[in-house]
Amino acid sequence: MKTNIFDGLAFLSLFLVVVLLPIFSLPFTNIPVETSKGLLLVAGLALSVIFWAIARFSDGKIIFPKSALLASGLGIVLVFLLSSLFSGSSQVSLFGTMFDIGSFWFIFAAFVLMFMSSVVFRTPRQGKTMLLGIILSSALLLVFQSIHLFLPAPLSLGILAGKTGSILGSWNALGLFAGFTGLMSLFMIEFFSISKAGKVLLQVLTLFSLLLISAVNFPLIWALLGVSGLIIFVYKISTTFGNDKEGEEKEEQERRQFPLASFLVAIVSLLFFISPNFIGSVIPSRLQISISDVSPSLPATLSITKGVLSESPVFGIGPNRFGEAWSMHKPVSINNTQFWDVSFESGSGLLPALTATSGGLGILAWVIFFVLLLWIGLGLVFLGAKDKINWEIMMFFVLSLYLFISSFFYSTGSVIFLLAFAFTGVFIGLSASLSFGREVTLSFLNDPRKSFFSILALVLLIIVSATASFKYVEKFSSVFYFGRAVSASTESVAEDSINKALSLHRNDLYLRAYSQINLAKLNSLIKKGEDLSEAEKTDLQKNLDGALGGAQLAITYNPKNYLNFQALRLRRWALRRPLARQLKRTRRRPSSILSTRGSN
Repeated sequence: MKTNIFDGLAFLSLFLVVVLLPIFSLPFTNIPVETSKGLLLVAGLALSVIFWAIARFSDGKIIFPKSALLASGLGIVLVFLLSSLFSGSSQVSLFGTMFDIGSFWFIFAAFVLMFMSSVVFRTPRQGKTMLLGIILSSALLLVFQSIHLFLPAPLSLGILAGKTGSILGSWNALGLFAGFTGLMSLFMIEFFSISKAGKVLLQVLTLFSLLLISAVNFPLIWALLGVSGLIIFVYKISTTFGNDKEGEEKEEQERRQFPLASFLVAIVSLLFFISPNFIGSVIPSRLQISISDVSPSLPATLSITKGVLSESPVFGIGPNRFGEAWSMHKPVSINNTQFWDVSFESGSGLLPALTATSGGLGILAWVIFFVLLLWIGLGLVFLGAKDKINWEIMMFFVLSLYLFISSFFYSTGSVIFLLAFAFTGVFIGLSASLSFGREVTLSFLNDPRKSFFSILALVLLIIVSATASFKYVEKFSSVFYFGRAVSASTESVAEDSINKALSLHRNDLYLRAYSQINLAKLNSLIKKGEDLSEAEKTDLQKNLDGALGGAQLAITYNPKNYLNFQALRLRRWALRRPLARQLKRTRRRPSSILSTRGSN
């Protein structure tokens, strides 16, 4: 009984993580949307792992899929860890400013999400529950964003800017997610046995998705959705369409209906793809939507990868350092454009950016992972053409493939990337439990030796999960104080806030902000000339140490980031003349306040 309760809690925790990822945010705060989703991910995963481990105390069994795909995912995590440790800026590669999407800990969390999904979602009923939840979540997101187009100010939630602000991420990422929703609805219409009312609702959701995609008007979405719709149409025609057979079940007869929905989606997508400036521009122009989303091209991203491999062929320069790689290896032709001084933090897509900095081992690990995903998934697809197959398994494979392809061609952000891993995990779990793969069962209560070490391992897993989530929440709290420091109306509030942020989490972004705040306070004191009290003279020296020391510590934290050197150079230039004059009056030596602080 206890096992069922804690397994149910583990399922609920993981279910809420996946379902709420697209719509979760912290309204009316200074916390960015992408950062807030990290809180949901870490807290939900920690709870799911803890509940799952407690359930194992009761039944004495650990069951997980025996999957080469999971092993290859673990290989990616190990490569990212080694690359981070051998990086010149390990702190940046391990965690980043705040759980950055290219950092080791983010990739590790994505793997844990995939692993837990494969362990928790093991039955078709659980798979259907997941699909129902993500459909409801997607519908809510699309409705909210559609209303937000017409009421951007009242529905800004204090975190969205303009019509194209989205609680999912970027505007184009929202369009890709709408394509994902349309594909999911289309697949269920064509292959699932559902009621007429349910089919009508899914058709409405598909139409709604197409309208939002047309408002985004991103050619990649039309290409992916069009190709997906065409494949679904051809697959259904070739496998299930034909004359009704005598005595055939009603369920099979319904599946043999002409796949009109997928045919229409393929045709509409083709029209919008071949005419983006004529047909595709109608709705965006009516809604007065105009966005500028500039990123390096795929050839430019590959040239960065080539430059990194020539410098560090095995482990690369380290995860989460694409911006630095761009500064060092960007094509010379970029210097003749208006983007010569832009530091791009991502490449043409999320996956190319991840492979660009992780070296040859990183590229090999990702290639093995995707080859196995295609090999296993396509094998089940062709198996389904001959024999009956569980459609939930095939659907999770198709949806994860769509999300990974989206992440290859565009920097999708965290939601789409994490959903790709979650759906891959469900695909692994369902295929293993339904005899398309194998499961490993470890029983340990009957053997005292196994029991001791297994329970010890589970206890350590609970402790590590709780500790890691607590440390993350501590670092996450620093974002609030940093936002308050940036938006503060007075220098004293800004200084107090940035000090609190640094006490919770030290990184070069916060240190540069600390330096800038001290520079502003220093300039205010310098403008007073000789009319300074003794306390103000002390503050003058303190702010001088903060302005220069903050930039120097930022360089110490990440010596490869040119922004840190630029900050120090600008501080010295700004203080050169007024500082020399004022220091003669104060006649005090630097106290090196920052250098005495501990590092988190």
